[in-house]
Amino acid sequence: MSKKPQYDPEELRYPDQHIVERSLVPEMEKSYIEYAMSVIVGRALPDVRDGLKPVHRRILYAMYEDNLTSDRPFKKSATCVGDVLGRYHPHGDASVYDALVRLAQDFSMRYMLVDGHGNFGSVDGDPPAAYRYTEARLAKIAGEMLRDIEKDTVDWDPNFDESRKEPRVLPCRFPNLLVNGSSGIAVGMATNIPPHNLREVIGACICVLDNPDATLADLMEHVQGPDFPTKGIIMGRAGIRAAYATGRGRVVVRARHEFEEFGNNRTRIIITELPYQVNKRMLIKNMADQVEDKRLEGISNIQDETDRNGMRIVIELKRDANPQVVLNRLFAQTQLQSSFAINMLALVQNQSQPKILSLRHIIDEYLAFQEEIIVRRTRYDLKKAQERAHLLEGLLIAQDNIDEVIRIIRTSYDNAKENLMQRFGLDDVQAQAILDMRLKALQGLDREKLQNEYQELEEKIAYYLRVLGDENLVKAILKEELQAISDKYGDDRKTEIQDVEDEIDIEDLIEEEECVFTLTANGYIKRTPVSEYAAQSKGGMGKKGITTRDEDTVVDVFTASTHDYILFFTDTGKVYKKKGYLIPESGKAAKGTNIVNILQVETGERVQAMLHFRETGDDQLYLFMTTRNGTVKRLEVSALKNLRNNGIRALTLDEGDRLIDVLETHGSERILIATHDGQAVCFDETDVRAMGRTAVGVRGIRLREGDYVVGAALAQPGKTVLSITERGFGKRTPVEEYRITARGGLGIRNYMVTEKTGPIVGIKVVDGAEDLLLVTEAGILIRTAVENIRVAGRATQGVIVMRFKEEGDHVISMALTDREQDAEKEPSHE
Repeated sequence: MSKKPQYDPEELRYPDQHIVERSLVPEMEKSYIEYAMSVIVGRALPDVRDGLKPVHRRILYAMYEDNLTSDRPFKKSATCVGDVLGRYHPHGDASVYDALVRLAQDFSMRYMLVDGHGNFGSVDGDPPAAYRYTEARLAKIAGEMLRDIEKDTVDWDPNFDESRKEPRVLPCRFPNLLVNGSSGIAVGMATNIPPHNLREVIGACICVLDNPDATLADLMEHVQGPDFPTKGIIMGRAGIRAAYATGRGRVVVRARHEFEEFGNNRTRIIITELPYQVNKRMLIKNMADQVEDKRLEGISNIQDETDRNGMRIVIELKRDANPQVVLNRLFAQTQLQSSFAINMLALVQNQSQPKILSLRHIIDEYLAFQEEIIVRRTRYDLKKAQERAHLLEGLLIAQDNIDEVIRIIRTSYDNAKENLMQRFGLDDVQAQAILDMRLKALQGLDREKLQNEYQELEEKIAYYLRVLGDENLVKAILKEELQAISDKYGDDRKTEIQDVEDEIDIEDLIEEEECVFTLTANGYIKRTPVSEYAAQSKGGMGKKGITTRDEDTVVDVFTASTHDYILFFTDTGKVYKKKGYLIPESGKAAKGTNIVNILQVETGERVQAMLHFRETGDDQLYLFMTTRNGTVKRLEVSALKNLRNNGIRALTLDEGDRLIDVLETHGSERILIATHDGQAVCFDETDVRAMGRTAVGVRGIRLREGDYVVGAALAQPGKTVLSITERGFGKRTPVEEYRITARGGLGIRNYMVTEKTGPIVGIKVVDGAEDLLLVTEAGILIRTAVENIRVAGRATQGVIVMRFKEEGDHVISMALTDREQDAEKEPSHE
C-alpha cells in the first residue's frame, strides 16, 4: 500500500497562490478590451505619422540595420524574415513574408518600399515564390523613411525580450499614410486608405505650411483624388470630397477601355487598365462564367493578351451587339467597375487612440510630427557640434603650445591628463582627446585647418540655435525638404478622374426604350417593349396582351421609358418608387412578376395606381391625386424625395375610399375629373392648396348615389378629351366644351352613357398624335391610332373602338403611347 504524501504538490509549486473572486462580466470586458487594444495598436492599424503597421515598420528597420539599402546587393528574403522574427516580431514567418512581399509589389504599392528580386506575385493573383528563392533590399524611397533615425528623432521601445530597442515610429520624411495608403481589419473597426500621388500630397502639405487657414477646396487644388498603382479611372468627385472632408467616402473606379474594329464590321473591347486590387484571372473567369450562363449577352470571345508590353484583355462582341451597352453591363456585373470604400482610420496621439481623420487632419498630424523631427534632429546636431567644437578648442590650445604639450606628456607618467588639465585649463574630454592622438598627428596638426573647422562649427551652432528658437524657420526647412523629395521621387498621376453627373450611372446599363407596363388585380406586373404591339385599325379585335391566372384581371396599363421613375400608389395611400428598368421584362403574353418581389408592400396592400416621370426632386412639380369617392389632394413632388424601400404615406384615405388617379402638374393646370356614369367637373388646380403627405384632401366632385370617379386628366387647351366605355365605345370631345365650374360640384355631362355603350372606363386628354392601348378583362390588348376615333360633342354615344372575341368581355383599362410609324393598315387578329 502506497504511502499518502504529506504535502500537496500544487501548493509546493505555488506556495503563495490564492484564489481571487471576480465578477465574470467585468473581467471579460476588461480582458476583451485589452485584447482589442493590442490588436488595434500592435497589428492592424497604421500610425498617422509614418503610415505603417508594426510589422511593416519592423521589416524596414531590420533591413536598415542589416545595411540592405538601395546601393547594396540583394539578400535572400529568408534572411530578412528571420531577422525580423528573431529581433522584433514574434509571430508567424508567413505573416512577415506576406507583408514584405506586398511592400515590393508594383500593383499594390504606389511607391514600393522594398526592391524585390524574383517572383513576388502578379496582378493575376499568382502567389510569390517561397522566401528561400526571392531576394530583397530597401527601395530608394524607403531611405527617406529611415533618414535621420540615428539622430534621436523618434522614441524607442524595448523589443519582445528586451534584448534591443526598436523605433516606435519611423521619421518618414514624406507623408506615407496618404502616399501608399493602408488597409486593415482590427477588432470592431477597420481602415481603408487609398494611395495618392506623392507630388500632389506634398503640394497639399506645402499649401498648409504657407497658409494655415487653407480650406478643403484649397487642398483639393493639389490633391485631386486617390492615385492607384494599377491606374484606372475614378468616376466623379463627390465620394472623394466626402472622404477628404469626413474621413469616409466611396469612389467608383473603372477599367480603361477602347473599342477596336476587326473582322467584318465587328467590334471588340480592349481593357488596358484595371481597378485597384482586382484579380485579373478571376475577373476573366467571372466574365466567361456570366457569358456561359447568359447573364452577359453580346460577347463571343474573351482572351488575355497581356505581355511584357502591358495589360490587354480582349472582349470580342457579336456582330449585332451594341458595344456601349455591353460595356456598361460589364461595368455593372463585373469588377471592371468596382467601389473603393474609403475609411481613413489611423492611430493618433502617440499610437494611443484610433481616429477617423479628414485630409486636413492627416496633413496637420504629419506636419506636426515632421516639425518635431526637425527640432529633435537639430538638438542632436547641436549637441554633436558643441561637443566637436569643445574638442577643437582643446586641440587649438595644444597646437598653440605643441612643444610644451609634448614635454608634459613625455615627463608625466601616470598623471599626464591631470597635468595637461592643470596647465592649460582643459577639461577631462579635451585632455583625453589630446592624449588619444598619435604622436605623428600631434606633430602635424594644421592650425589653419582646425581653425576653419572650428569656425564652421561655430556657424552651425549659431544656425542650430536659431532654428530651435524660430518656429517659422522650422517650417521653412520642412517645406524645403518636402519639395526636394517631391522633385526627386515625384511622378505624374496614373489614375484619371472623370467628371460625371452621377457617379454610378445605372441608366447606361439599359438602352432607353418605350415599354408597356401592365399590372393585374392579383399584383402581377411586367414590362414589355411597345414595339411588340403593332397598331390596328379602329374596330380591331386586338392581340393577346397578357396571360392571366384564373379570376385575375388587368387593372392598370400605361407606357413609359425604361429610364423613367415609376411611382406605385397603393390602396392604403402609400407610395413606392422604382426605375422602369427594374421592372422585369416579359413577353406580351406572359403573366409577369408578382409585385411583392419588386416592392416591399405590406400584407393585404394592393397597388392601385402608377405614375411615371423623370425626377422626383423638382420643387416646381406637384402630384394631383383623385380618389374613387371624389376627394382630391395636391402634394409637392419634393415631399417624395427620400422614399424608403418600405414606402411612405402620400395620402390619408377615408374609410372605404381608394386612390384612382395621380397626375403630374406644374401648379397652374386645369383638372378634369370624370365619373363612371358620365359626369365630369373641370376646375383650376389652384382651387386645391398644396398639403402635407398625410393630409386627407378636399372634395373634388360631388357624386350621385352609386356613381364613382374613373379618372382624371389635365384639361389642356387645344386638345380633346378621349373617353372609353366598357363595351368598347369611345369619342373625342374638345377640351373647350368643358366649362370651368366650382370644385366640389356635380359637374356637367361628359358622355351619353347607355346600355349599348356601357359606363365609362376612363378618360385621357389627347392631341390626336398618339396611339391608344385598350386592355379587356380577358387580357386582350389592342393598339389603334387616336386620330381614327371621331370627335363628337359631350352628350353623344361615340363610335365603336374595339370589338370583343368573347361574349361578356369588356374594357377595363386604357393607356396612351407614341404613334407607331409602320402601323398596319388592315385589322390583324390573333
